[in-house]
Amino acid sequence: MAHILQIDASARPGIAGTDKHGSHSRHLTQRFVSQWQSGRPHDTLTYRDIGQNPPSFISHDWIASAFTPEDQREPWMQEALAESDLLVDELIAADIVVIGAPLYNFGMPAALKAWIDQVIRLGRTVDLDATNPIAPPIPKLTDRPRHAIILSARGGIGFDPGGEMAHMNHLEPNLATALGFIGITRLHYIAIEGQEAGGELMANSVAEAIGKVEALVDKLQMSLETTPISEPA
Repeated sequence: MAHILQIDASARPGIAGTDKHGSHSRHLTQRFVSQWQSGRPHDTLTYRDIGQNPPSFISHDWIASAFTPEDQREPWMQEALAESDLLVDELIAADIVVIGAPLYNFGMPAALKAWIDQVIRLGRTVDLDATNPIAPPIPKLTDRPRHAIILSARGGIGFDPGGEMAHMNHLEPNLATALGFIGITRLHYIAIEGQEAGGELMANSVAEAIGKVEALVDKLQMSLETTPISEPA
């Protein structure tokens, strides 16, 4: 049985095509999860809407607490890390992480960056070799295969690799770096483009993205049939 963590980062609360000014990235995450659950109804889901309920930004107290050994933390330090611990626990439990992430001003929404900052945690999702201070960090989420599905929406066009605007797209590369740093390297990207142009261009992009979402769900579910997910240790 697989567990899905669905994260929506769009500031728009509605679903494009259903609600006025609705979110295209939420449309894709909803499509992915609903199709997944249709094919595997016994799989479980945790949903977190960080677009409407953003995580806290890291603070002085957070930093002081996160870099204090766990057995030396004072009660206020435990409290400072409580939200981070919850978000990390959700991520560790997930086999499939579905992230709806619109491209805002060439990068990720602030709420998603806040989530990233909360879940990259020394001792929880990444380790250091105390015997060798110049050794590279050790990702901790390598205990079993995890997939991250990055479902994006962009106002312009040409932001895919090889496109005219690709050099200005810092969303997917940033997420790939952050997730890879903690051990999630099986990444899949699907995006809708052309919201600013609208019309047929956007409609074709939406249809193409939905088709890719459906194909990806089928592909991943077939792979699980041949290689079942191992239970967490």
